[in-house]
Amino acid sequence: MKIKDSIVMLGEKCEMELQEQFKQIDWMCEINSLKVLNAFHKYGVSEAHFNSTTGYGYGDLGRSVIEQIYCEIMGAEDALVRSQFISGSHALTVALFALLRPGDTMLSITGKPYDTLDEVIGIRDNSSSLKSFNINYEQIDLINNDFDYEKIIEKLTKTKIKLIEIQRSKGYSTRKSINIEKLASVIKAIREINKDVIIMIDNCYCEFVEEKSPLEIGADIIVGSLIKNLGGGIAPNGAYIAGKATLVKLASERLTVPGEGKEVGPTLGINKSLLQGLYMAPSVVAASLKTAVFASKLLERLGYKVEPKYNENRCDIVQNIIFDDENKLIAFCQGIQKASAIDSMAIPVPWQMPGYDDKVIMASGSFVQGSSIELSCDGPIRPPFIAYLQGGLTYQYGKIGVMMAVSNILGEDDE
Repeated sequence: MKIKDSIVMLGEKCEMELQEQFKQIDWMCEINSLKVLNAFHKYGVSEAHFNSTTGYGYGDLGRSVIEQIYCEIMGAEDALVRSQFISGSHALTVALFALLRPGDTMLSITGKPYDTLDEVIGIRDNSSSLKSFNINYEQIDLINNDFDYEKIIEKLTKTKIKLIEIQRSKGYSTRKSINIEKLASVIKAIREINKDVIIMIDNCYCEFVEEKSPLEIGADIIVGSLIKNLGGGIAPNGAYIAGKATLVKLASERLTVPGEGKEVGPTLGINKSLLQGLYMAPSVVAASLKTAVFASKLLERLGYKVEPKYNENRCDIVQNIIFDDENKLIAFCQGIQKASAIDSMAIPVPWQMPGYDDKVIMASGSFVQGSSIELSCDGPIRPPFIAYLQGGLTYQYGKIGVMMAVSNILGEDDE
């Protein structure tokens, strides 16, 4: 694998020093595994639920049971779990268009959302954006990685806000991700001012990292992708929207047809993959977290800035590595690609991806195209040149990938 001996030895030392962190990850994995298994038992999952529907998809028993299980796991009144969603960004878009009307105002209180929502919102011009439908957008940035309570309270007091959007994971930013404790605190503050505003959470990358779901601490609706945590590396595509039944109904009618909503949507043979992926998700998320913790420890020992640090509490699977050097960012991503099972011979290069302002480099030799729960690494080509590492179907593959990526950087230095 051409991993340098010095990196293998340093990796072994780091691993020995991470046993306490790994033990905590395993404990959370056990809690969430019990949660999943309990839901499977409660709704009597059987081989009959693997069956497929075509066409309109009326009366799909497997689809119904999957959505009941998601409700049980997340504390939701209702859920929409569908392969018709292309991605998490698509599900977020459907939710926003479902819940907002012309003249309404959406407020983000975690700064600007992820880059792929720029054209959805209208931050960048697009004739299909929310802005083009006369839906207003405002944002409040975080202060020192926490919510700006003063501005939030002032805004809610003086402005009629229909929906508050909170993105838990950092996206392509340098801020910290939002844990359940901080989320609960801000939701409580919001409810003291406005009991009716819709609180919508972008929960991508966060499922099964902590014990509670945002719905269990007062959020109205949450959105996530199935090619991230909850798909367990097995779901071939899809996303979910879960929360209050009235809001999920609106989202279902935006995804399909008003008057039909959740009753339609053929599963086309995907039910088994969604169920099996969810069953595996707690352990796959645990493997991803161990990979991130290992990477944080190893890269910090080599003198790089990392966030979060190896011993910090985590609320998502994303690991930032700040290189302050474009070439090192590219070399690290190319090393991750070299360690991939699929397309290991490919060499990722920065390119102008649709939906992004800057060129982006993406390494993802994955079984599912674009999967973020499989070992991947990406980053925009802009200072301070941060690599965003996530995923790892097993810790062993993740560890190998990180060491290969580091060796690739050192190889660049040797040259």
